[in-house]
Amino acid sequence: MDLPLAVLVGAVVGALGGAFAPRLVAALPEPADPVDAKDKVSYRQLAAARGLAPSLAAASAAVCALLGWQLGWSPGLPMWLYLGVVGVVLAYIDWRTRLLPTKIIAPSYAIVAALALFASVVSVDWDSLLRAFMGWLVAGGLFFLLWFIYPKGMGYGDVRLSGVLGIALGWLGWAELLVGVYAGFVLGAFGGGLLALLRIVDRKRYPFGPFMLVGGAVGVLLGPPLAAWYAG
Repeated sequence: MDLPLAVLVGAVVGALGGAFAPRLVAALPEPADPVDAKDKVSYRQLAAARGLAPSLAAASAAVCALLGWQLGWSPGLPMWLYLGVVGVVLAYIDWRTRLLPTKIIAPSYAIVAALALFASVVSVDWDSLLRAFMGWLVAGGLFFLLWFIYPKGMGYGDVRLSGVLGIALGWLGWAELLVGVYAGFVLGAFGGGLLALLRIVDRKRYPFGPFMLVGGAVGVLLGPPLAAWYAG
């Protein structure tokens, strides 16, 4: 009973969050940096796209239902349902603008951290909370280092997003964290390269956020079995 209920709750939360998302997008302030603002589609235009609300609702419902199926009725489910909805919204924005808005990512740190704390209190699992903190350090530190070495190859929005994903993936386990981060790079390299060959994206500058988010989902859904397979 718990698993079907978690899937149903995930689908409902995802659908409601996705349906509300265009209002969130429309309320975002435009970037102050003229370089970022140049040739950018405005957030109001993005929010007004035809059929956006049902599309985001359907995508979020599918993602959150999968998360409910994988995690079941567990203390970590609320954290990942939040990320499921926000991740779909961020992926859409980044795909259209090549920007990850700080106005969404910054409060997500506080929300995800609070939900991780809640999950640890409910489950009396302080090791997971410590691992979430380590996940933030590992993922955020890695992306910051890559950005610092070669800032043209990665936007700072990706660095901000990596920390949020690191907290949530780390709370679940080391396998989910390592597979989730690694999958984002693999998908970004091969998926982005393929899309560039098909001339769907610019090979010199394409959004990496959607690949990070899909990689995070891969970490949740397939982290332990992929880590076990790799370990031999």
